[in-house]
Amino acid sequence: MIISQKCQYAVRALLELSKHPGNSPLKSGDIATRQVIPVRFLEVILNELKTSGLVQARRGVQGGFLLACRPEDLTVGRVIRLVDGPFDPVQCTGKSGKSRCPLQEKCSLIELWAKAKAAVETVYDGTTFQDLVDREQAMDRSSVANYHI
Repeated sequence: MIISQKCQYAVRALLELSKHPGNSPLKSGDIATRQVIPVRFLEVILNELKTSGLVQARRGVQGGFLLACRPEDLTVGRVIRLVDGPFDPVQCTGKSGKSRCPLQEKCSLIELWAKAKAAVETVYDGTTFQDLVDREQAMDRSSVANYHI
């Protein structure tokens, strides 16, 4: 499974918003600059995330975007499914694919595909945006500790 560029941008935008929970809204231009995302594309993504209920938008001079939930309650898996769809590595592991597979009853590969899907889901569903914020903060602290003049 390949994560689309759009999905990567959505995850990065939500990570940026997760760093500012409950604070003042972030402008799309600021998010775009910090996460190196084309601002026009980001605006489309943020509007989709707003429609899905993951992001709130505020209008006006002090407006911008806010995370609509707590970072510890939002998983990367939820966002990937929202933007890119299910984690099925092949069609036959999906709901509609099972009925179309001519080898359904005698396929020795289906268990392999199902295990791969489960492993990917475990990683993405087990990772919250708070986990990502914490990891980024730890990386920042370790890079400062190793600074030499």
